[in-house]
Amino acid sequence: MKKNTNLTKIITVNIIGGLGNQMFQFAFGYAVSKESNSKIKLEVSGFNSYNQRHYALDLFNVKENSELKPKYDFLINKINSKHNSLLSKVSSKLLRELLRFTKFYFQERERFVFDQNVFNIKTNTFFYGYWQNEKYFKKYRKELLEIFKLKDIHSQTKEYQQKIIKSESVSLHIRRGDYLNSIHGTCDMKYYKQAVTEILKINKKANFFIFSDDISWVKNNLDFIDHKTLVLLESDIPDHEEMYLMSQCKHNIIANSSFSWWGAWLNQNSDKKVIAPKKWFNSSTLDTKDLIPASWVRL
Repeated sequence: MKKNTNLTKIITVNIIGGLGNQMFQFAFGYAVSKESNSKIKLEVSGFNSYNQRHYALDLFNVKENSELKPKYDFLINKINSKHNSLLSKVSSKLLRELLRFTKFYFQERERFVFDQNVFNIKTNTFFYGYWQNEKYFKKYRKELLEIFKLKDIHSQTKEYQQKIIKSESVSLHIRRGDYLNSIHGTCDMKYYKQAVTEILKINKKANFFIFSDDISWVKNNLDFIDHKTLVLLESDIPDHEEMYLMSQCKHNIIANSSFSWWGAWLNQNSDKKVIAPKKWFNSSTLDTKDLIPASWVRL
């Protein structure tokens, strides 16, 4: 009996981290599935042992395809099982290292650096990484803009949207919170002052819509911006709607955050100016030059 050579490959993409990270992982997987003529499955079991965040792509037009069951599933469950002890964490890391020698496991080799080899897969493959590089999925921008549309938005969000549409709007994102004591660090005032100056060069009537997880800090430190609106959504409104409002602005000033990166990337204004920080991490060992699209300005 002849083997069926027309079976569709399945790629599985590990989904973990905050909303921005999850969007990078999905966009990467979507592009790989298209390029390799494969079906895509999202592996979300890692959230069982990741208390900081939760799976968040369900508010978009994203399909998990959890019913797909490639043969390597039992190993993936071991990687993402709850790590209640140091031993379980070490064993999971060791398993990932061993899986590098298999044909079905593909771990990101260098963060932020584009790897053409991901498109050359020949069999069902599990992808593990963050894949934060537009080069992976830029070709599929049109489709991803549709996929990353929200199914619904709250009335308060709609009110802000109308203010944004009717003004010379610029989103300005300030990420503090968990960044204060992390490898990221926060963008300094020099960056924001330079970014605002750059925007005012092209539009002196700009109205800056401020998005932040630390509004008290914003109120005490942004006196140098004359025309500004603080975006204060109710606590029960998901973060997705802040990102949506960023995307509705004419221009964007982002933080060193994948969240506002996506707010700017989803902005469909053909004349948009996006300003991003050169310094993405406190450490200079990570090369992030390919993280920022070429048309954006880095300060």
